[in-house]
Amino acid sequence: MDTMPATPAPRSAPHAPATHRPTTPATGTDPDGPPAPPGKQPGRAGGRDRYFDLLRAVALFRVVLYHLMGWAWLPVVFPSMGVMFALAGHLMARSLKRPAVQVVRGRMRRLLPPLWLLGAIGVTGMLAQGWSPDDDGHPGWWFLHLGFWVLPLSDPPHAEGLAGIPGVLGEDWAAELAGPLWYIRAYLWFVLLSPFLLKSLRAVPWATVAAPLALSAALEFGLLTLPGERIDSAVTDFGTFGACWILGMAHQQGLLRRLPRYAVPCLAAVVAGLGLWYALRQDFGTGHDLDSLPFAQALWSFGTVLLLLHLSPSWAEWPRRLRRWDRLITLLNSRAVTVYLWHNVCILVAATLYDRLWGFETLELHVPWLLESSWPVLALTWILIAGCVVAFGWAEDLAARRRPRLWPDGPVPR
Repeated sequence: MDTMPATPAPRSAPHAPATHRPTTPATGTDPDGPPAPPGKQPGRAGGRDRYFDLLRAVALFRVVLYHLMGWAWLPVVFPSMGVMFALAGHLMARSLKRPAVQVVRGRMRRLLPPLWLLGAIGVTGMLAQGWSPDDDGHPGWWFLHLGFWVLPLSDPPHAEGLAGIPGVLGEDWAAELAGPLWYIRAYLWFVLLSPFLLKSLRAVPWATVAAPLALSAALEFGLLTLPGERIDSAVTDFGTFGACWILGMAHQQGLLRRLPRYAVPCLAAVVAGLGLWYALRQDFGTGHDLDSLPFAQALWSFGTVLLLLHLSPSWAEWPRRLRRWDRLITLLNSRAVTVYLWHNVCILVAATLYDRLWGFETLELHVPWLLESSWPVLALTWILIAGCVVAFGWAEDLAARRRPRLWPDGPVPR
């Protein structure tokens, strides 16, 4: 998708955010969307592991960077989606010490209100620009699919080809708004399945861990075909990232510690190497990335997550060199859902606004390199994301039954 400048740019293409989701429905971009309360403060009992908070913050930043720059090597350097699913699986297994129904209900309660707020604003905007039941083939299906904005058991629908707001919001903005929602759908299904996955993990641990990889291989090599795009998308995402979620649960249950210390790095290297080898055989780097290669993504993410969990230190407080980042990392963890849901729209608005500078002839003649650069767009994107944190982040506090805060970069008030 291209974002057109307000005035013609004769010698350079305007900025455009990278397409969130490739042609295959299997994978996505690379957050941690679902809820992440503030991390543990130094000396505070009962908080979260700061190493996990660091991983989540890095994953969020990498997601935004990837969706703007589109660099194919970024998911290789740090597979954010696999990491975030693993962290969520770890927290889910820890929570399942309580009754399963109570835990699942609590997770859904914390996940859905931020989505509802996004839907209330986004769907209203789509309707205002002419989206109607006729756009979905049949009015009955259109109204039925709208229900996925309430309970995202499948991808919520969106309008195609909307004009946007010239000079402010680029064309087809609804597709960018809905792009990240595959992750919310996948996360919801993982939450619903977690009580059963945990029982299976305790009964047959390594078969349970390997099952999603086997499913991904069966889909990749045509041994299993699924009817309908919605079913295929959901099952493919489970095959791609299910092993990472279960690895997080296995780490919390102490299963990885039962293996010899040398075995985990060796296994991680073999599996990740196999994934990278397969990606290279599928023309990785020449118009493709891991997001368009589900089986390669599954293997590479599994190997990387396995190694990160194996190396994970237990940080009750920050190491000295990282203490300066405490407030920023706490903020990103406190508003992980908000950042993830709104970042694509923020990228599109930032690119659209920045492209207006091509209308200034002096800038075009003397600093065209600056207008062509994506780094100012990245900075503007994070400024807009900060605005979304202030404007919409309170929904996460309400969902978690906390007192709403505009900028939660410190301890949660009692």
